[in-house]
Formats: sequence, C-alpha cells, structure tokens
Amino acid sequence: MSERDPHRRLPLLYFSLAHVCLAVAFAALALQPQRFSAFFYHPRMVAVVHLVTLGWISASILGALYMVAPMALRTRLPARATDYAAWAFYAIGVLGMVSHFWIDSPKGMVWSAGTIVAALLWVTGRAVLALRPAPIPAAVKLHYLFAFLNLVGAASMGLLLGLNKVKPVLGGYVLANVYAHAHLAALGWATMMVMGTGYRLLPMLLPSAMPEGKAVWASALLLEAGAAGLFVCFVLRSGAIALFAVVTAAALAVFFSQVLWMRRHPRPAPRALRRPDYGVLHSFAALGYLALALLLGLCLAVTPPAEWKLRAALVYGVFGLVGFLAQMVVGVSLRLLPLYTWLRAQEKTGFPANQPPSPHALPARPPQAAGLALWTVGVPLLAAGFALDRPVLVSAGAAALFAAVVLGAIGNLLLARRAGQPSAQ
Repeated sequence: MSERDPHRRLPLLYFSLAHVCLAVAFAALALQPQRFSAFFYHPRMVAVVHLVTLGWISASILGALYMVAPMALRTRLPARATDYAAWAFYAIGVLGMVSHFWIDSPKGMVWSAGTIVAALLWVTGRAVLALRPAPIPAAVKLHYLFAFLNLVGAASMGLLLGLNKVKPVLGGYVLANVYAHAHLAALGWATMMVMGTGYRLLPMLLPSAMPEGKAVWASALLLEAGAAGLFVCFVLRSGAIALFAVVTAAALAVFFSQVLWMRRHPRPAPRALRRPDYGVLHSFAALGYLALALLLGLCLAVTPPAEWKLRAALVYGVFGLVGFLAQMVVGVSLRLLPLYTWLRAQEKTGFPANQPPSPHALPARPPQAAGLALWTVGVPLLAAGFALDRPVLVSAGAAALFAAVVLGAIGNLLLARRAGQPSAQ
C-alpha cells in the first residue's frame, strides 16, 4: 500500500482508549448517580466530564485524523514512532488527570495536564504540516486550522486552571474561567472539527455532492468569531456574551443549511451499502442534539441570572457533549472503521484475488441496531435525570449508554474478525 493508506495501528490505540474512558464515565454515573446530582463544579463531576471530552471525544478525533487524512483530506499523515509516543503521553495524561480529579489532588492533575498538552502540541504540529499541501478546498482547510489553534488555546487554559488550584495565577471568577475553557474546547475545537470533517465525510456517508462556496467560508469565520468572543467575554465577564452566542448560532445555522443542501443533492449509493445506515442515523441524531443545545445555550445567554439556570446548564452539557459530540463520534466511526479495517485486511493479505467482503458488509448489524436504540433512550433519560434532580433517571440513562459503548466495542471486535475472512465470491 502507498504511504497515504491508513495502515497503522495507531488509530486503534486511540479508539481503544476512547472506549475505555467513555465506558468508565457512564459506569460511574450509573453506579453512583447521587454523587453527580448536586452542583456540577465538583471534583468527581469534572473527572467524568473529562473522561467524555478528553477521553472519548478528543481521543477519537485524534485517532480519526490518521484515517481521515489519507481517505478524505488526500494528504499524508503516516504514523511514526513519535506519534506512538504522543499517544502514550496522551493516555497517561488523561488517566492521570481523571484519577487526580477524582481524589481531588490538584498537584497530580497539573503534571498530567502537562503531558496531555505536550501530546496535543505534537499531533497539532504534524496535522498542520500535513494539511498545507492537501488538495482540498481552502475553506475546509480553514476549519481545521482554526480547530487546532483553538485546541492549543483550550489546552493552555486548562493547564492554567490546574495551576491556579495549586498557586493562583489567574485572576477573575473561577467559574467564568471554567466556562471560557469549556466553550473554547467544545465549540472552537470539537465542533469546528465536526464541521470541517463533515464537509468532507458527510458527502461520502450520505452520499451527496460536495458543498463549496461562500457558505463554507462563512461557517468557519462565524464559528471562530463566536468561540473566541465567548472565551474573551467569559474571562472578562463581559455583557457581550449574548452577542457572541448569536454569532455562534449563525455559524451553526450555516452548517445546517449545508447539510440540507447535501440532502437535496444526493449521489448514487454503493450497492453493498445496507439500510438503514446506522452511522448516518447516529449522525443526524447528533445534529438534532446540537440544535437543542444551541437553543438552550441561547436561552442561558440572554436571560438574567436565576436558580433554574444551574440545572439547565447540566442539560446543556448533556445535549452538547453527550447527545451531539459523543454521539457524532459514534456515527462517523460506524462508517470509518469498516473501511479502515477492510484496508488493513487488504494490506495484510497482499491484495489477494479472493478479497475480504465489502467494507459495507463487514459490520455486525445487531450490535449497531441495539446501540442506536440505547443511545436514543439513554441521552434523554440522562438529561431528564439532571433536569429533575432524579438520580434514578441519571442511573438508567447512564446504564443504557454504558451498554451501548460495550456493544460498540463488541461490534468492533466482530468487525476485525470478519475482515480477516475471505469473501466467498
């Protein structure tokens, strides 16, 4: 295979780490929901949030980069020894940070954050250099460049927040700084990556024509303005938060319009593609939760302080982090991993005449169907549990999502097994 082909094990290491982290997060919520039903800014809730954000969302994005680069971005990002070292730094850092959050040990959390920042800087540098010669639209490339810039900013802010717990280095209100960090990471990094990658992958998944033009530029520029503006406003406790929330909403509205454009410009689907396409269903469910998070976020931004907003903020987090970002990772991986696994099986066997089955025929359908049902039930239950302060609902929702993660891992194992079996044709 050429060096462009995603033929290394590194993506699987990132995805394995991601599955462990998400399973642990949902297990903690399911087993001890009462520990997470009070005010959201306490050590164990922060630990669970970072299992979802750093452990599942960011680790999956980093692993997917090594697959998406050759398949969708048409550039080279071969895995080297230093990339494996970066994964080790990242894994040690995430597990160390989460464990020290859990036991409320700020000093241990700081060194763990340092290893994460080092790993992210390395992968960011590799990815940016790989993107420069990529023959993709400049507007799509801009989404990636903004995302990596925001990733560095969010990681640096997170490190400063950790240091601030040991020795004060940041001024201002602690929660406002936390909100700034969270929104730069969720909007500027993860959502920007979803949008940029969506412009390349959604046309492959649906399939549809590839969007181009001013709207693609607008979504990048508006979202960057919104994310950066919210970051500054939270840090300075400015009254302009509502303005930049509206700018962010405009960016997401532009992206939604492009998704609708793709739906109106379909292309012939591969004959082997089976229906329903569970990856696409997860992706559209995730976009639905993005719309809900957007509406709730606007409401939080424009209304005066009130007690109800504390619980609404928890629901906002569930919709944005779990319903949208975490589930979007599931949807994309259901289509990416079969193709990746098929390519690796081809490479391993030297492209024989008796090839493995089509990548569309490889996934085991029952785990996918059950996983979609569990996500469909689990996210609303989790949100309702936090909104109503009902630990039993939190536990039920988290248990459903934990089962979905386990089924996803089983499906991936079956996928790898099937890829090694030659086609009967």
